[in-house]
Amino acid sequence: MSSPFDPVIFAHGPAMANRFMLAPLTNQQSHPDGTLSEDEFVWLTKRAEGGFGLVMTCASHVDRSGQGFPGQLGCWSDDHLPGLTRLASAIRSRGSLAVVQLHHAGRRAPAALLGQAPVAPSADASTGARALSTAEVEAVIGAFVAAAVRCERAGFDGVELHGAHDYLLCEFLNAELNDRTDRFGGSRADRFRVLEEIIAGIRQRCRPDFLLAVRLSPERFGMATADVLDAFERLVSSGAVDLIDLSLWDTFKTAADSEFGGRPLLELFTEIDRGETRLAVAGHLYAGDDVRRALDLGADVVAIGKAAITNHDFPLLLRADPSATMRSLPVDRATLVAEGLGPAFIDYMSTWQGFVAD
Repeated sequence: MSSPFDPVIFAHGPAMANRFMLAPLTNQQSHPDGTLSEDEFVWLTKRAEGGFGLVMTCASHVDRSGQGFPGQLGCWSDDHLPGLTRLASAIRSRGSLAVVQLHHAGRRAPAALLGQAPVAPSADASTGARALSTAEVEAVIGAFVAAAVRCERAGFDGVELHGAHDYLLCEFLNAELNDRTDRFGGSRADRFRVLEEIIAGIRQRCRPDFLLAVRLSPERFGMATADVLDAFERLVSSGAVDLIDLSLWDTFKTAADSEFGGRPLLELFTEIDRGETRLAVAGHLYAGDDVRRALDLGADVVAIGKAAITNHDFPLLLRADPSATMRSLPVDRATLVAEGLGPAFIDYMSTWQGFVAD
């Protein structure tokens, strides 16, 4: 049985000291121009101090037109380099791997925030998104690759491509949304092509030991689980991806898609031979028992969200007491301040029902 404190070895890049990863969490704390704020710096470095083997940033937009929320950390300009460099150095000096999640919000980018219509693989009346031209898709691919190169220059150990949650890369995978007739739409292979070309570009332009992860939504957001399994197998077979991060919402749930007969959702992925590609899972991991159960079911890494917000040192708590759990909800504001959350983040968490005490 795997220990949460075993190291994790990757095909590319340094090893994680343990199996705890800070999940990429929206926190709305950076400056309006995407530069790093002191509040976001404190939030992330405090999790490195708290024993997480890998600290991942929030979704960081690779293009100005891909911003998904206010206060989002940017990585689309060299103006972001000083803050990114400071952040990477501080996380790594505390013994954690430093990883940026690369993101484009696609049709979910708020028009009011952008000052223009959002973009998507295909036009979408529900959001007012317009379809990207073939040349614009190629430019988006280039923006992801350039952002990865920029993060490498800043000193990060790697990047994760946000292919989940109905953001742009996820939208390309989604047969319900992507009705393109060029090489980026149609068959599963064609809908996967944007991810494939971004991965190839990063591997070509970044150093050989640069860690590369991909986040996927196995269901929800109109995603067919069979399509996500196909994408998972393509990523594994490529040998280019070190970590696949499954956003399960509940690590232990059964599959919602009737095609899979109510089987455990995680099992659909763990039964695939993934070679040297590691598997991270996120969703309802609130206690030592949850973490060990996820690892026993075949995960390599646990991505901790809520428990990392309430307890910056969640891994250290479990090392001291394997039966430990996250703080009970709701949590008062003073405690969240002590845990390294700034005012904007606490206000955002107040929109989560029952999280912040009034």
